[in-house]
Amino acid sequence: MKRKTVAMRWFYYLFGMLVLALGLILNIEAGLGSSAIMSVAYTVSLVSSLNLGDMTFIVYCLFLAAQMIINGKNRSWLDLLQLPLSLVFTRFMNLFKAMIPYESGFLPTDLLMLAGGILLTGIGAAMTVNMQLIPNPGDGIVNSIARRCGRELGFCKNCFDLGCVALSCLIGLFYGNPLLGIGLGTVLSMIGVGRVIAVFNHFCKDSLVHSAGLDS
Repeated sequence: MKRKTVAMRWFYYLFGMLVLALGLILNIEAGLGSSAIMSVAYTVSLVSSLNLGDMTFIVYCLFLAAQMIINGKNRSWLDLLQLPLSLVFTRFMNLFKAMIPYESGFLPTDLLMLAGGILLTGIGAAMTVNMQLIPNPGDGIVNSIARRCGRELGFCKNCFDLGCVALSCLIGLFYGNPLLGIGLGTVLSMIGVGRVIAVFNHFCKDSLVHSAGLDS
């Protein structure tokens, strides 16, 4: 039974990771700006020779370093496993980006693509964090902040996204366009992803955790 429980946790975790990677790419492919948490990597990738996956990996390394500092004495060196995970995760992002032949420019379908991206990003983030294995660094740092502050995960996600957007605007301003990687999709995802996490956890977390054997 224990072996089956571990297998289920990894199944939900890996599935959530793929859903998250796809959701982040759909946000970008909508052509309305990147998702909030991706905005820094996306903005820098637009003005540098680094592709989105490579830049995301660099940002995730910085997130992990910040996470270790926030956790303080409660840090676990097992968190360093986020590094190889991030490398694999960002390769899947590049793969999904190459596989989706979407041409943005028609607002109704762009908004539909964006809505799908927001939904998948929130669900994927919630699933990976709830399995209590190795979080994506972008979600791991939010989870660390939520535990440290004693606040709800979705709320902290919104606050963290706001900080990412502000930094992206500063980077864009340095290159002459503060909205370089920011758009309507960024604003909507900044609001929507945190709410999707909260709604998903409200309706699905208990059954998901029970199915994975985490409540036993």
